[in-house]
Amino acid sequence: MTVEPVIRVLIVDDDPLVRSALQLMLGGQPDLEVIGEAPDGRAGVQAAREQQPDVVLMDIRMPQLNGLEATRLLHSEPDPPRVIVLTTFDADEHVLGALAAGADGFVLKDTPPQEIVTAIRRVAAGDPMLSPSVTATLIRQVRTGGEDRTSDARRRLDALTDREREVAVAVGRGLSNAEIAGELYLSVPTVKAHVSRLFDKLQVTNRVQIAICVHDAGLV
Repeated sequence: MTVEPVIRVLIVDDDPLVRSALQLMLGGQPDLEVIGEAPDGRAGVQAAREQQPDVVLMDIRMPQLNGLEATRLLHSEPDPPRVIVLTTFDADEHVLGALAAGADGFVLKDTPPQEIVTAIRRVAAGDPMLSPSVTATLIRQVRTGGEDRTSDARRRLDALTDREREVAVAVGRGLSNAEIAGELYLSVPTVKAHVSRLFDKLQVTNRVQIAICVHDAGLV
């Protein structure tokens, strides 16, 4: 019988009640292990360096060092952990900055527990969590550049092949690698290779930025 590897999780949040709730929720999952927690971004970065988690659940607004800066520091490490941003979203103006900092996923704090667990598993597997609702909110927040944003996005997308464009649009719709593979009749490794090329060609660092570019171009 194949034993699934345990995903090591670090919780970084300044609210002790949130940390306790996440500990309790994740502790009941056989493939997840909470290896530590931290009350602020600075302590979280240090804990991540010492304990080497697979996934960090990172709050945005914290003392000492906020989640955006902490994510940026972790992303600059030689072998960084995956980072899922925990946010109330409507109140977090900094969430877009977390994209550039290297966040791999977004989870609203009122998300049902099983969806948080699913997000951790997906991100740990290298398939960043990008839910349609989060994408839509992000797009509304960044649509401030008008025609300039649209023309810039279309110019960048013009450099893609037809297949790369199809994959980009699928990412913009919030599909996972496996879902894209099924829809476009590709293997998952091939989809991953296309996504990696999209990072280079579109000059972005994560899937959310691909989605933003696709939405700015009016393709979704």
